Order: sequence, then C-alpha cells, then structure tokens
Amino acid sequence: MRIEMKLVRLNKFIADCGVASRRKADTLIEEGRVKVNDKITSELGFKINPTRDKVFVDGKQIAKLDKPVYIVFNKPKDCITTTKDEKGRTSVLDYVKVRDRIYPIGRLDRDTTGVLLLTTDGEFANHLMHPKHQIKKSYKVTLAEPMTPQIAALLSKGVKISGRQTEAAEVIIIPGTKNKEVGIIIHEGRNRQVRRMFEAQNYEIKKLERIAYGDVSIEGLKRGEWRYMTKKEIESFYKLEGL
Repeated sequence: MRIEMKLVRLNKFIADCGVASRRKADTLIEEGRVKVNDKITSELGFKINPTRDKVFVDGKQIAKLDKPVYIVFNKPKDCITTTKDEKGRTSVLDYVKVRDRIYPIGRLDRDTTGVLLLTTDGEFANHLMHPKHQIKKSYKVTLAEPMTPQIAALLSKGVKISGRQTEAAEVIIIPGTKNKEVGIIIHEGRNRQVRRMFEAQNYEIKKLERIAYGDVSIEGLKRGEWRYMTKKEIESFYKLEGL
C-alpha cells in the first residue's frame, strides 16, 4: 500500500524552520527569494513535500528544527528589538546568544525595558501577535508628574490615539510612590501604545518597563539576562484558541 506524504504550505515550512513568521515568509516568496529544489517559487499558497523537496531562502537551504526554542529576555534600555541594525546599535542578539535562529515576538522601543519573548517558532509568534488573542501586557510606568485618579480612570476606559480609541485597560496608581508610578495592563499591541496613551494626557514618561507578557514575567532576571521559558509558561499560550 502506498502512503502519500502530507503536503504543507511553503510559508508554514519556512516559519517552522525558524526563518521568519508566515507573513514575512509570504513576502520572501513574493520577492522571489525562495527556491523549491532549483526553481524560484513566487506563488502564495504553494505546497511542498517536506521529506522530498529542498527549500532555499536567499540561496541557503533551510531545514525544519527538531525542537522549537522559546526564550524570555529582560531587555535593557538602548537595546534594539531587531536581529540586525544597519547603524550598528546594540540588538537583542548581542545579549541572547544561541545557535538557533531566533527572532522577537513583537517589539519594545529602544527606551522601554523588560519582558521580550523570542522564539524559533514562527507559527507560535504569529499567533501571539494576532490581535484576536488580546494577550495581556503589563507595564510599570514612572512619570515626571503625579497621576490624578481622574486621569487614571480616563485611561482605563480608553483614549484616542491617532484618531482611534484604545480598548479598556487596567490602571492602578502604585501606593507609596507619590502617585508617580502607575501599573497598566493592556490587551492590544499598537505601536508605542502605552507611551502614546500617557502623552495624549500630557504626561511625560520617565521610565517604562514591561513587567509581564501574558503569564511570563521578568522575575529572577536581571537586566540583560535571559532564560528559556518553562513548559508551564509555553502551555499557558497554547491554551489560546487556534494555537
């Protein structure tokens, strides 16, 4: 009896190899940077036989990783959340040195510190970044001026940034800080969202730290240190619908 090998989408195979997310893989395919065997393949949705076909990205053959890697990193200030920087600035890979090809799940701007997740698993990263999952992201904000309860209540209901209302957030003024330290939990992933929310209320942020991404925190990690995520932490994300 002949057994047919299940075909997989080319973009999924590229993501499973830790090269890029599915979305980025589609871009690589459209740009003609991907070959299947000896032929450039620019067709989105193209399927391959992973046991028979050879896939090349930018001329280098890629292979599926035996075991995905999941990392939590306590990002320092002035560290760029990219794997490469044309200006030669310090990036996450200057701190997180592993043999596998990893990339960040989402971004933190240069001045923001704290939890950053990295992985070789493109499918996993794609799901975590998808807006429908609304993964909570917890921040500690240090302000130049005291926060009033009225503005805290306003932020929790959502404010307009770039003409669009943010979703409801949890905002807590931290006791014993003269109202200058605030905890905020958001469930969106808009660019520089926390900074822009406070700036919209004319508050200057002195320090911004992400203290947790979902259930993963920086507890036990000094700035610039990293560790592999625990099985429990990984499983907490796999409870999400569709992952």
